[in-house]
Amino acid sequence: MSDTHGLVRTGVFDALAGVSRILHAGDVGGRAVLVELAAIAPVTAVYGNVDPPGGPLEARQTIELAGLRIDLTHGHELGSPTPEKLLARYGGDVIIFGHTHRALVHRDGQRLVINPGAAGPKRFDAMPSVARLTIARGRADVEIIELT
Repeated sequence: MSDTHGLVRTGVFDALAGVSRILHAGDVGGRAVLVELAAIAPVTAVYGNVDPPGGPLEARQTIELAGLRIDLTHGHELGSPTPEKLLARYGGDVIIFGHTHRALVHRDGQRLVINPGAAGPKRFDAMPSVARLTIARGRADVEIIELT
């Protein structure tokens, strides 16, 4: 998920029920959001351009899940992040980013770039959403889930 901007919509609890981990790609909007999300599953988060740098969140995280390397970033460090820019900058099997508030799924061979969309306040005529990532047999697949 990404771009909560201080708001955890009630639909997030249904959309993410049963997940083993929540990855938040920045613009969290405060510690209270992370505490609320931790009631669903452990949270790994990075800061975005509206979160304070130098706080408890890092600019980027690289984690390994089910044998795949996942790069988590907000994407604002690239100006206007695109799949091509992210694939050139990061080496992960899966790259998760936010910033644009637009859901996106881009596959490049075995690599996957995901923007889950903005889960917080509705902006830019984009429907709030999250993404549900599934890793099985060394392959990552994703579903975008719109929030009401």
